[in-house]
Amino acid sequence: MKKKTFKLLAYCALIYLFMGCTGKVNTPKNNNQVFSKMQFATGFRIEQNEGFTVIHIKSPWPNAKHGFSYAFIPEENLAKISLAKNSFDAIITTPVTRLVATSTTHIPALESLNSLQCLIGFPDTKYVSSKNAREMIDKGLVKELGANERLNTEMVLELQPEVIIGFGINDDNNQFDLIQNAGIPVIFNGDWTEETPLGKAEWIKLFGVLFGKEEQAELIFDIIVADYEQAKQLAATAKSRPKVLSGALYKDVWYLPAGDSWAAQFLNDANSDYLWSNTEGTGSLALGLESVLSVGTEADFWVSPSQFTTYEEMLSANDHYTGFKAFKTKNIYTFAKTKGTTGGLLYYELAPQRPDLVLKDLVHIFHPELLPSHELYFFKPL
Repeated sequence: MKKKTFKLLAYCALIYLFMGCTGKVNTPKNNNQVFSKMQFATGFRIEQNEGFTVIHIKSPWPNAKHGFSYAFIPEENLAKISLAKNSFDAIITTPVTRLVATSTTHIPALESLNSLQCLIGFPDTKYVSSKNAREMIDKGLVKELGANERLNTEMVLELQPEVIIGFGINDDNNQFDLIQNAGIPVIFNGDWTEETPLGKAEWIKLFGVLFGKEEQAELIFDIIVADYEQAKQLAATAKSRPKVLSGALYKDVWYLPAGDSWAAQFLNDANSDYLWSNTEGTGSLALGLESVLSVGTEADFWVSPSQFTTYEEMLSANDHYTGFKAFKTKNIYTFAKTKGTTGGLLYYELAPQRPDLVLKDLVHIFHPELLPSHELYFFKPL
């Protein structure tokens, strides 16, 4: 409590200092830079300067050869701050009131910061699951902008958002280049490149800066961390560690989480024995059926079996599934049954920001005696 009080007082003192400045501050050559330490995220950092903030995106996509730097100036400080445009990839006035998002993972941050009303456009709106966002879409307040890989740039330019929250899988982003050349800033959000559940969730702090709600974003994230750590510590008290299998066949290849992946960490933190936890990699493993059969037939639980939602579907797809213990004992759980009204999977939208809910689901599944009253949020039994 004392630490939080001191932090708040320090923040207030800093704001007072900013507001008391007179004259214009030129391109930052000051010695008052303060880098906010990220607790878990490795893909970005926040730099606090006198009267403005800079966010450095270090990992906009996997193996990126360069990053991006964005400067954010509160509206009330515009008359006092003068920044060289060639020093940043974009200079943005805050709070932002009109934006376009391009991934459903961006929506929970807007919603939790009470800034969803700022969303004016989105590609592939059918994948949005948030009830509040769907109401805005149905009312025409959020415009359909085509597909993500084929963004309707003409409509984007017509909407004139103050900023676009984009993402890229590599450095080939021609559609965003066109939009930026028209004077609309694009921020590359690399939350999906983070390798830990809490690292992904910490990107809410980027949105906190966008909307001038840094303290609120910090508080929300601190609560998520506390809930996650509490569930993890509770799971550690379990008297058993059930064996767990994941994934399913796609054509002739079985895809399942590699040992260093985001999904594998959930299983480890839930105090389960994920049978491929010792493998290397942060993405997916691509294995043959025989390889999975040799290791996973005696797994007690099976989670995330691709898009299957019933045992009948699995049986008709491949009768080899019946050879697994978890199939025989009906201990298979999927997030594919939890959908929005238009079919979007809630897990893909909300899980990156709410890893605490994911972990609680898994703890309840693997160790029901530890969280007996928990209602499953994402995962449901087949």
